[in-house]
Amino acid sequence: MPIVRRPTPVPGLARERHWWSAGAVVAGVDEVGRGAWAGPVTYAAVVLPTERRLYKLRDSKLLRPDERTHLARRIRDAAAVGVGQAGNAEIDRLGMSVAMRLAARRAVRALPVRPDVLLLDGNWDFLAGFEAHREPIVGGDRVSASVAAASIVAKVARDERMVEADPSHPDYAFASNKGYPTPAHLDALDRVGPCVLHRHSWSPIARLTALIR
Repeated sequence: MPIVRRPTPVPGLARERHWWSAGAVVAGVDEVGRGAWAGPVTYAAVVLPTERRLYKLRDSKLLRPDERTHLARRIRDAAAVGVGQAGNAEIDRLGMSVAMRLAARRAVRALPVRPDVLLLDGNWDFLAGFEAHREPIVGGDRVSASVAAASIVAKVARDERMVEADPSHPDYAFASNKGYPTPAHLDALDRVGPCVLHRHSWSPIARLTALIR
């Protein structure tokens, strides 16, 4: 029996065009790094141009690293972009939900234009109270081109930060795992314990810290 391959979802502009027709400035907002054990949680906000189409935008998880890097450059050249991060110390101090809200606000406020509408990836309004209309979209990075663009920019920005941190913390192979719990990362944690970039409030890291003490 032949294997039936499902086509890769292609994000569109239906939601953007609905708001563009009313003269609104629309930003897609997405996050990366929530499930990592080290490093920041990172958001990007992207306002796509209304007069031209950026092709090949996809959910960042469906792209190869070189494709993401190339597209991130194209997005930054053509669109308005804001990036916001909350570091691991802020995650430890505030908790993940509050840190995510903080990073998302930083991303939107970093935009060079003020958005009227925010298209948010997921079913949680992580920008509640923000001075713009907010529209959560489940699977937004596979539906909305603006959200897909934000997912790409956020992923590339966070990856670059973790690669830059790698030489200072070579045991953990951050350049390859970006702070996620891969076998090499877990092995390093067992051998040398956590470093200053780890989320020390998280249960696996907290247990290791307690053992070391």
